[in-house]
Amino acid sequence: MSNMEKHLFNLKFAAKELNRNAKKCDKEEKAEKAKIKKCLLLLCLKQAIQKGNTEVARIHAENAIRQKNQTINFLRMSARVDAVAARVQTAVTMGKVTKSMAGVVKSMDATLRSMNLEKISALMDKFEQQFETLDVQTQQMEDTMSSTTTLTTPQNQVDMLLQEMADEAG
Repeated sequence: MSNMEKHLFNLKFAAKELNRNAKKCDKEEKAEKAKIKKCLLLLCLKQAIQKGNTEVARIHAENAIRQKNQTINFLRMSARVDAVAARVQTAVTMGKVTKSMAGVVKSMDATLRSMNLEKISALMDKFEQQFETLDVQTQQMEDTMSSTTTLTTPQNQVDMLLQEMADEAG
């Protein structure tokens, strides 16, 4: 694994960790909101008894807002790290493509240097001739097989089967 690929892995890992932290903060924000509701319900009961203290509900509200802001910050950082990881991934991929292309160019150079057009032309002519011979032999074999198959099957049975199938089909 190259150094660049290790960095890419670390960036992706960091992005996942930031996403986990964002989810954790989001959960904590919801918990704080639930505490606010609970405090407000208790306050409503207490206010019936005595006027005043909303300090506990304020503390939970501040905590909820802080957790929400923390969630947004983690998500923002995660998105930035993902963008950097994507750029690193592109760089790694381009490096691999460049190496592959260099190998192809070297191979093509070697092939072009060793290419003899007269030999290739003669080889292609011979291939075409052999292909035509094979085509003729294949056709002869098919004709022979067809005639033997026809000879082994009684013609009247074939005609009867065809008539039967035609009758069924209407």
